[in-house]
Amino acid sequence: QVQLVESGGGLVQAGGSLRLSCAASGRTFSTSTMGWFRQAPGKERESIATITWAGTETYYRDSVKGRFTISKDNAKNTVYLQMSSLKPEDTAVYYCAASMSRVWGLGSAGMFGNWGQGTQVTVSS
Repeated sequence: QVQLVESGGGLVQAGGSLRLSCAASGRTFSTSTMGWFRQAPGKERESIATITWAGTETYYRDSVKGRFTISKDNAKNTVYLQMSSLKPEDTAVYYCAASMSRVWGLGSAGMFGNWGQGTQVTVSS
């Protein structure tokens, strides 16, 4: 099992920036793909960015391309999501997830077996 702890959420005005962090512990050596998901009220949880454990490949949802960047610090076992030019529609609970199997592209929630507790991001207009 991999334990994931997110941090960095909060309230920001439209056009602002936030950086989310996800610290991983436990059996991190068996992790293949990390991802960031978000879930807005009344909507399904959606994958917005993924990165391989080695950090060599990244994928983004079209709605966040050019605004969000996923990265990984291998020494700290931490994955980041840098969010810029935030919009009110980015408001959601953001979750970090880990998969022991290689996930190609963005994948889906069912492909990730380990989840963080979530962190709220609210973007005001």
